[in-house]
Amino acid sequence: MTLNSKARASRWLTLASYTGLLILFTLWYLLIAPAKSEHPWVIWLIHIVPLLAFLPVVWRGYPRGHAWLCFVLLLYFMEAVLAAFNPMTRWLGLVESALLVILFTGAMMFARWQSKVNRGLA
Repeated sequence: MTLNSKARASRWLTLASYTGLLILFTLWYLLIAPAKSEHPWVIWLIHIVPLLAFLPVVWRGYPRGHAWLCFVLLLYFMEAVLAAFNPMTRWLGLVESALLVILFTGAMMFARWQSKVNRGLA
């Protein structure tokens, strides 16, 4: 496989898992297990807004932005592991962990391969 095809495959993997994570958070915090308060959308916003800040980066395919996304995903991963240990949210935590691992790996490899492609063209 060439670097271009590797970068393209990792970009699609990143886009798919990024979208899946946004959908999971929306379903989890608004429908499946909303917070026991009057405003469950606040918890949803706390989870969604940092990810949505990276939407232009992921959409346009900037390698440096993908690398920064990986740093932010580490915080989400810690929360996902804690949710996986809680019997009430075990399956949601496991799904979130899996999506985060796929997203982290895809974004990291896209940043690496696309940077090499960009340097080769410069």
